[in-house]
Amino acid sequence: MLKIERILCPVDFSEFSARAYDYAHSLARHYQATLLVFHVVRSIVIDPTFLATTMIDQVYSQQAADAKAQIAKLAEKQAGEAVRTQVTVQMGLEADSILSFAKGHDANLIVMGTHGRRGLDRLLMGSTTEAILRKAHCPVLAVREPARNFVNPESPDDPVQLRKILCCVDFSENSPRALEYAFSLGLQYGAEITLLHILEDAKGGPDEGARALESIERLVPDEARTWASVVPKVRSGKPYEEIIEHAAEAETDLIVMGVRGRNVVDLAVFGSTTHRVIQLGPCPVLVVRA
Repeated sequence: MLKIERILCPVDFSEFSARAYDYAHSLARHYQATLLVFHVVRSIVIDPTFLATTMIDQVYSQQAADAKAQIAKLAEKQAGEAVRTQVTVQMGLEADSILSFAKGHDANLIVMGTHGRRGLDRLLMGSTTEAILRKAHCPVLAVREPARNFVNPESPDDPVQLRKILCCVDFSENSPRALEYAFSLGLQYGAEITLLHILEDAKGGPDEGARALESIERLVPDEARTWASVVPKVRSGKPYEEIIEHAAEAETDLIVMGVRGRNVVDLAVFGSTTHRVIQLGPCPVLVVRA
């Protein structure tokens, strides 16, 4: 079973990061993990001939103090048992600082908020979140304003209610790591796990779908068959559309997706499928790099 011991939650005090904080806090409580709350004060290039270095330091110190006070307010609304929390405020560039901090502190999971669905936000995720999703060494849980929440911070006895997990499989090298997380979470929460494969060009008719179902069955670990409720599923069409539609129909609480590396082709695939599922799907998405 996977261990989640350090959860990183970058916050910028927007409604998006506040929502992500609820997820990060609840998951940290469940896994008895340390919650690393991280805020970046953006570096400002100032000509020292106009503003003394001591004044710049004072401005940064005040910004850091304000940030820590706002983080304390975030924590106030969380009920139940205390979570080990480490608060860090750092000056720098958001994406670079978050990636460096995550690697330096060996984070097992990053939980981040993304933009909602107003106007251009339907297509734009935000440069910082997108950079983290593309480059982070560990899985990233992307949370926007979901139609279905699996975290209820107002329910201290059971803040995480993860009942249905949808894991997308394409039988490539991306699938095994995503499957590992899906089954680990399924075991932790007793959740039903749907393994979904999309046939983009279904030219083989019913036989192709039958072969895909057989391939899905072979992906289920033998030990998982004793406890897991696994639902194999095959659909035909555009991957992101079918994933989103099935997640909505099945009232899925979490989508787990494996992604490739960082070359040009892989980034195009990321943009065309994972990006759209994160932005348009009905629930949070866990992105797991192969």
